[in-house]
Amino acid sequence: MTMAELKAGEYAEITGYTLGNAAYRAKLLALGLTRGTQFKIINVAPLGDPFELAVRGYHLSLRKDEVGVIKVKKIGKDEVR
Repeated sequence: MTMAELKAGEYAEITGYTLGNAAYRAKLLALGLTRGTQFKIINVAPLGDPFELAVRGYHLSLRKDEVGVIKVKKIGKDEVR
């Protein structure tokens, strides 16, 4: 599943990226969105763009096409490290 499929309040962990632009992937990695990183979706705008997430102690807003390349697995609140 991709991050674009998550809803506000859900927790997930990054498992990888879809094939695509290597420069864009490098940008996401520089933002701290590396494999194994856990995050929470704080809010999704009414039209689905942008997504606000809490990751590594800060809030980040990403466009829907940006979150569509990030593969994730859902986790429960009790699994958050």
